[in-house]
Amino acid sequence: MYADTVAGDALIHKPRFVAALFAAAFAAFFLFDFSGAALGRLFAGGEAGGFFARAGAAFILAFLFSANLVLVGFLSVRRQIIVIWLELAALFGAFFWVFDLSATFIQSKLWFLISRGLTTTLYVSAVSISIAFVIALAGAVAKLSGNGFAIAVANFYTSFFRGLPLLMQVYLIYLGLPQLGFVVGAVTAGITALSLCYGAYMTEIFRAGIESIAKGQWEAARAVGLRFGAIMRRIILPQAAPVVIPPTGNQFIAMLKDSSLVSVIGVWELMFLSRTLGTKTFQHMEMLITVAVIYWLLTMVLEATQSRIEKHYRTRR
Repeated sequence: MYADTVAGDALIHKPRFVAALFAAAFAAFFLFDFSGAALGRLFAGGEAGGFFARAGAAFILAFLFSANLVLVGFLSVRRQIIVIWLELAALFGAFFWVFDLSATFIQSKLWFLISRGLTTTLYVSAVSISIAFVIALAGAVAKLSGNGFAIAVANFYTSFFRGLPLLMQVYLIYLGLPQLGFVVGAVTAGITALSLCYGAYMTEIFRAGIESIAKGQWEAARAVGLRFGAIMRRIILPQAAPVVIPPTGNQFIAMLKDSSLVSVIGVWELMFLSRTLGTKTFQHMEMLITVAVIYWLLTMVLEATQSRIEKHYRTRR
C-alpha cells in the first residue's frame, strides 16, 4: 500500500529545494518577528526586539523547520503522518501554554463542563440529527415521488431553510412562535431549528443517494410485486447507504459544532458554560480553550466512527 512506501527520493531531499525552503522559511519567520518568542528573547539578552534578535530567531526556526521536513521525508508515509500529527499537537500545546492558563481553575470546572455542558450538547445534537434524518428521508422521497404537491412542498422547505442563517432560525422559533401563542422552551427551540435546518441539507444528500441507484432496480422490484416501502427498505436504501453515509456524517459533525448557536437563547451547553463560568474571575481563555479541546476530541471520535461505518459498507458491496 502507498502508506508503507518511503519517500527517500522525494522533492524535499533535493538540495536546491531545501535551500529555497530554508530561505522562504527564514523570510517568513523574520517578517513575522518571532523575536518576541523565547528564541528572540534569548538572542536579545532577555528582552525581545532588535534586528539581530529577529534574524537569530528566524535562522534557528527556519533551520529546525527545514531539517525536520528533510528528516521526516525519509520515513514511510504512515510514520510521516504520525510524526507530523505529534509535532503539530506539540505546537498547539505550546501555543496554549503561552496564555499561562490556570490548571487549578480548569480542573475545578471540568467536571461541570462535562456533566452538564457536554451532556446537553450531545443530547441536543443526537435528537436533532435523528429528527433531521426522518425529515430528510421524507423530503427526498417527496422530491422523487412524481407528485406535484409533494415536490412543491419539499422544494419550498429545502429552499427556505437552506436560505436562512441557522442563528436566525433559532431566533425565529424561540422569539417568534410565542407571539403566535406557542411558547417553546430553549432546548426545544434549539432542537427544532437544528432539525429543520439540517433536515433541508440532508434532503438533498438523500435524494442524490437514492437517484444513484439504477432505475432498472426499481422497475424489477415493482415487477415482482414489492411495495414502495419494501423497495426502499430492502433494495434502495442498503445500496444508497455507502453514498449517503460520508456526507451525512459530515453533517452530524457540523451540527455538533453548530449546536453552540443555541447558547444565545440560554441553553446550558458547552459554549454557554464556557462564556459564563469564567466571567466572575475573568478567566475566559481557560474555559474557551478547554471547550475547544472537548469539541475537537468529540469530532475525532465521530470521524473515527464514520470511518468504521464507511469501511463496513464498503466491505459489503
